[in-house]
Amino acid sequence: MEDKDHGWRLTALASAWLLGVALQLQERDLMAWWAYAAVAETGLICLLMVRFLKPRADVFLLVVAMASLGFSSAGARAWLQSADTLAATLEGRDVQVTGVVASLPQRSSSGLRFLFDVEQALLDGQAVKLPSNVSLGWYAGFHEDAVLSAPQRELGAGQRWRFTVRLRQPHGNLNPHGFDYELLLFEQGVGATGYVRDARGAASVLLDASAARPVERWRQSVRNAIEAHVPDRRAAGVIAALVVGDQSAISRDDWDLFRITGIAHLVSISGLHVTMFAWVAGLLIAAAWRRSARLALWLPTPTAARWGGLIAALAYAVFSGWGVPAQRTVWMLAAVVLLQSLSRRWPWPLVLLTAAVVVSALDPWALLQPGFWLSFMAVGLLMSSSAAQKDEFGDAEKPSGWRGWVASIQGSMSAGLRTQVIATVGLTPLSVVFFQQVSVVGLAANLLAIPLVTLLITPLAMLGVLAAPLWTLAAWVVQAGVLGLGWLAKFPVAVWAVPVAPMWAQAAGLLAAVLLVLPLPWRVRALALPLALPLLLPPVYLPPEGQFDLVAADIGQGTSILVRTHKHLLVFDAGPQYSRDSDAGQRVLLPLLKARGESRIDRLVLSHRDADHVGGAPALLGGYAVSDMLSSLEVGHPLHAVAAIKGVPSQRCEAGQSWTWDGVRFDVLHPTPEDYDRKLRSNAMSCVIRVQAKPEQGGRSALLTGDIEKDQEASLVALHGAALKTQVLIVPHHGSKTSSTAAFLDAVQPEVAVFQTGYRNRFGHPADDVLARYRERQITEIDSPSCGAWSWNFESESKLAICQRPAQRRYWNHR
Repeated sequence: MEDKDHGWRLTALASAWLLGVALQLQERDLMAWWAYAAVAETGLICLLMVRFLKPRADVFLLVVAMASLGFSSAGARAWLQSADTLAATLEGRDVQVTGVVASLPQRSSSGLRFLFDVEQALLDGQAVKLPSNVSLGWYAGFHEDAVLSAPQRELGAGQRWRFTVRLRQPHGNLNPHGFDYELLLFEQGVGATGYVRDARGAASVLLDASAARPVERWRQSVRNAIEAHVPDRRAAGVIAALVVGDQSAISRDDWDLFRITGIAHLVSISGLHVTMFAWVAGLLIAAAWRRSARLALWLPTPTAARWGGLIAALAYAVFSGWGVPAQRTVWMLAAVVLLQSLSRRWPWPLVLLTAAVVVSALDPWALLQPGFWLSFMAVGLLMSSSAAQKDEFGDAEKPSGWRGWVASIQGSMSAGLRTQVIATVGLTPLSVVFFQQVSVVGLAANLLAIPLVTLLITPLAMLGVLAAPLWTLAAWVVQAGVLGLGWLAKFPVAVWAVPVAPMWAQAAGLLAAVLLVLPLPWRVRALALPLALPLLLPPVYLPPEGQFDLVAADIGQGTSILVRTHKHLLVFDAGPQYSRDSDAGQRVLLPLLKARGESRIDRLVLSHRDADHVGGAPALLGGYAVSDMLSSLEVGHPLHAVAAIKGVPSQRCEAGQSWTWDGVRFDVLHPTPEDYDRKLRSNAMSCVIRVQAKPEQGGRSALLTGDIEKDQEASLVALHGAALKTQVLIVPHHGSKTSSTAAFLDAVQPEVAVFQTGYRNRFGHPADDVLARYRERQITEIDSPSCGAWSWNFESESKLAICQRPAQRRYWNHR
């Protein structure tokens, strides 16, 4: 009874700490430093008071103490990190910096990206204070034939350089259910982002080729050696990702293949990967340890396996870059190993709970990362399944001789299959919660990939550091594995994608997974199916007949609007192309559409040919079912060919076209048929569409304008006059000086004007005189950098629509 009470007390204390950390992570703004100190002092006072109370009466004070200490610890860490951020006065200025390349440069088709430890900074010859760690890009150029310059090819980890850079405060796009890039930078301790200037008089100078970070320099040399010995770029990328954690070496197409087949965790140094590596290493060490009676007497085999697996995981995590996911996983495993070594009678859930306290103390923001929960779930599943297998098979008498070998092999295969099935079932709800999809072929793919990656490819890749020819052998296995994965990925329904489920459905789905994997009676496990259904088949929110919802996505400098009626979806423009291998379609729109539960795009409208409006179109055409495409693109534009390959009919937009979906009317107002013969600039050819709910009743409306300029605005006013009046205006040409004339605004009379622009964009959009015209008319301004995605649903007034940035704001988000 005493041990049971002790276990409950420890559970309560660990849970209280985690609750305190979780509460601090919900803060919209940080308190003053002395407020966190006061909370910590409260916790310490509670701890001191415990000694004066009876043992059973001190639980409340202990819980308050641990919650206070967890809250104050996370708050203090956050306060120190937020203080190491770039001053707004230094944004966009040419600053000369001296420091050390702190990470393995990540390469893409457009150049290099790396972390940089700042040692000295000068502005106009005067010393200035910069954040201690910044993220820099050194770009080769956007055009297709751009190549790295000689200094760029020379860049390597651990080198000391002098650069001229332009920096800005950490800022990322914020969309519903989207990736929080600012949280990632905050957790990594990055206080500014920017790029290296290669302008005249701003030459980059290598000062010391081996200044610091010997492990990083070793990783760099290993990556270079892999690329030199493995001619197949695909295989070389996988090997480099497994050995040194260089995930940028894997192409975008290969990442898509790995995600579809559910094995992405095996080719990236994630928490799950480090956990699996430690587990496999522990099994191998245990198998070897049992063969020596002397070693087994000196140190029990289970203890040797635990510590050996931990040491192997630590070495692997350090050599693969010591990224944040790898760090928290190593701390988690260390806590598990230490606690199991000191007290093997502790139940595994309590061991994991205590490990979570250690991880959150070192990295509070880990609680917000999918990798944290996937890692803990993976470890919990492995521990619970190992215990179950021991109970089921541990006392069975094994035959001797060759029958014993066969029985051992059969037992290992059965245990491995059982573990994989349990892991697949147990991690599926988490995958749905975090990624809104699960690989239907994932179990088969993992049964193929796990033995190949963990038992063949990874050992060969690691041993290749000592004997380079082994990389060639590893490359052959990679090629064979990719062929098998490609075959699985061609299955008609290889991935099951679902919308984001409500919180209650997510909780029910996670409970269902727990019921399935725990050794419970089947009557209890049968409850898992009804619990999981709301997560796997969540309700989809749709506007009623005659109404529409509108989302102005946060895609940076560009345009993309989603208009959803009851049964149809229109996507107006597809956002910019960020680089030669990244665009808004892939990074923002596809995840947003999947999270919303959209099954197809009924009409893709591309207003004109500019890259900030059509850059994401290939990703949409390739990644989603599109019924048809409407555009002003000239004959022969490459996107027509892309649409034809996908079987998407294409037509040009012309004034006078109209259609009605579910009681919502869409009218094309520009360009006119004659405009196509006049060879106008691309902006002047922008499709303009007016959307109106219940037109017979004069329902709410929105005007989508592309990049029209003052001449086109004048034509629209002349043709339509007061009929242009609308509630929401997607501002023409992002608020440039050539648009938003006074006559146009007087005709449209919008309540809200939405500026889709990029943070500190190089065009200076929106222009000051344009903003002045909107403010003179008391029009509510919405701009992407301060709003994030703007969502207007049929239930809200236009002025009360939701801005994603203030709605989900946390203290790490950029103001």
